[in-house]
Amino acid sequence: MRTYHCFWLLFWAGQPHQSFLTPLSKRTSGFPEKEKVLVLSGNSRQDLHRSKRSWMWNQFFLLEEYTGTDYQYVGKLHSDQDKGDGSLKYILSGDGAGDLFIINENTGDIQATKRLDREEKPVYILRAQAINRRTGRPVEPESEFIIKIHDINDNEPMFTKDVYNASIPEMSDVGIIKTALLNMDRENREQYQVVIQAKDMGGQMGGLSGTTTVNITLTDVNDNPPRFPQSTYQFRAPESTPLDSPVGRIKANDADVDENAEIEYSITEGDGYDMFGITTDKDTQEGIITVKKALDFESKNLYILKVEATNTHVDPRFLYLGPFKDSATVRIQVEDVDEPPMFSRPAYIMEVKEDVPLNSVIGTVTAQDPDAVKNPVKYSVDRHTDMDRVFNINSGNGSIFTSKPLDRETLLWHNITVIAAEINNPKQSSRVPVFIKVLDVNDNAPEFAMFYETFVCENAKAEQLIQTLSAVDKDDPYNGHQFSFSLAPEAASSSNFTLQDNRDNTAGIFTRKTRYNRHETSTYFLPVVISDNDYPIQSSTETVTIRVCACDHRGKMLSCNAEALIHPTGLSTGALIAILLCIIILLVTVVLFAALRRQRKKEPLIISKEDIRDNIVSYNDEGGGEEDTQAFDIGTLRNPEAIDDNKLRRDIVPETLFMPRRTATARDNTDVRDFINQRLKENDTDPTAPPYDSLATYAYEGNGSVAESLSSLESVTTDGDQDYDYLSDWGPRFKKLADMYGSMDSDKDS
Repeated sequence: MRTYHCFWLLFWAGQPHQSFLTPLSKRTSGFPEKEKVLVLSGNSRQDLHRSKRSWMWNQFFLLEEYTGTDYQYVGKLHSDQDKGDGSLKYILSGDGAGDLFIINENTGDIQATKRLDREEKPVYILRAQAINRRTGRPVEPESEFIIKIHDINDNEPMFTKDVYNASIPEMSDVGIIKTALLNMDRENREQYQVVIQAKDMGGQMGGLSGTTTVNITLTDVNDNPPRFPQSTYQFRAPESTPLDSPVGRIKANDADVDENAEIEYSITEGDGYDMFGITTDKDTQEGIITVKKALDFESKNLYILKVEATNTHVDPRFLYLGPFKDSATVRIQVEDVDEPPMFSRPAYIMEVKEDVPLNSVIGTVTAQDPDAVKNPVKYSVDRHTDMDRVFNINSGNGSIFTSKPLDRETLLWHNITVIAAEINNPKQSSRVPVFIKVLDVNDNAPEFAMFYETFVCENAKAEQLIQTLSAVDKDDPYNGHQFSFSLAPEAASSSNFTLQDNRDNTAGIFTRKTRYNRHETSTYFLPVVISDNDYPIQSSTETVTIRVCACDHRGKMLSCNAEALIHPTGLSTGALIAILLCIIILLVTVVLFAALRRQRKKEPLIISKEDIRDNIVSYNDEGGGEEDTQAFDIGTLRNPEAIDDNKLRRDIVPETLFMPRRTATARDNTDVRDFINQRLKENDTDPTAPPYDSLATYAYEGNGSVAESLSSLESVTTDGDQDYDYLSDWGPRFKKLADMYGSMDSDKDS
């Protein structure tokens, strides 16, 4: 039940003066309440001075959530200028004026038209004014007053959330929501649900209440050490297990979660401490045992390790529970496997001189079966690495020997691969690289570094340097190259030039005399002997070509063409070669042109991709002459009446034998045109005719002419002249002939 409180308020304005209260208006609803009056008073009219009049600041109080059917009465405004004659008018403005709050303009009574909610708006500020109804002028200045909404208990307590989720570490001390049990253990129960009720009015009768649910989760702390479920683990690993490969997994259990359950594994002791390692799988918290060094069954086949599991995050508050770690024993049994042969070295390097005789042994490789049975091993060379078969190997003892000559200048290093395989099981094999270096011997003579062709001026002076020579050698002596230069014995005394060895692997060619004549000798060939200083000494004779040229006074070459001066009408060798090349090119062009034309003649008629030659039947038989009676009967064409109606065509064999249809033969006097049309009709209507082009011969010349022969071939045999007057009787067709022959007769007679 709601409780309503009423207040009587009377406000006075200005100095002490006489005031009055207007009668209360009739209330139609609500409960009895004293009238709230806001009075405006002024000085007596007999006063000589009038003081400024204003509204007295005031407050009205109004209960929220009014449930009556009529408007709720708020209070009353009254001015001391109001004489009760209706000459004043009260006006209300401000928050909700005219809508939420209305005023009786005659009496000044204020009413609320709607239910008010303090939680929605607790205070309304309004302004009141009294004006002269006749003039519309205010009789008092505008004044402001406040309407406050008085609170009632109409809202129950509400929580901001329907469900609260809270967490608290296990083993926690008291908080706002207190634990009712001592040392609550998350591992036993993790989730709790608590219903909280809140009451207003201090829990007194008539107060309102609200409830909410709090889900409380006990968070984890590291109060449980890791524990191995068993004290001993046993695994097996083949001796061929690759490095860093897993051998087995172990796991220690921890009742905690998240980072409190993180475990680090380590090998603390054992005879395989350096042979194996252990890592932690971050997803499963398992310890993975891996191989760190190669296993060998023949050396050791059993390893015993001690593995320890430790929490990585330890809470010092719970150290009293004991050490947060545990240990277990791991036994690893190494299993024997059939292993391939093993070479004594990972790689071999050998050296051999390039002049070594064939079948000379240059080195030996060794491999043996690491298994206990010690199977015998055979050796071979991988021919993919020795395509030229320069080397070979003894399959029994692994000695490598040469099978072809070596040349350091061609190939300095030979990289081959040797294979060792078990004789009893060739699939068990291994490979090893063998690097063979070919050592140098002095087997190459020095030679010029380039082809030397120099010139000497006709006006050259004696002892003049015309060319500097240098040499190269394919060999590579240990102390470097040391070349010596000299003229060949046959040119040492009779040559027109001298050679000077500079002792720095170069030599200079000097003139021996003054002036040379290119008309006498245009070219000199100077043989030079080059020797090295290695053992055995190698030498070669190289030739320097020296041309005699015409030069200016500064020694600049002008011309060296001595052949043109000696043989002015002859052709040089270069010109002859050019002419010969032109002739050869011309002949080749003619041959190619003839071959091309011949090839064009042989080309088929149809060269399209859609070749239809298979669909063409060619009839190119020209017959056997007059004696050929099996092809076409020419006599039949000449005499249509002699045709054999029962004779079938010979060019095709029809699927069904149809007798050829014939029309009536032409009479003896039938014209050639009629004959040809008749034969065309016969061929067109012949069902045995092929559906492709064929040959039909029309050789009929007719049965003769009524005019008989017009030939003049026999006229020479007659003694007299022939008479052609009858031509005039043959009609217009023969008029031309009649005129021609008739005119001749007339000329002749004249």
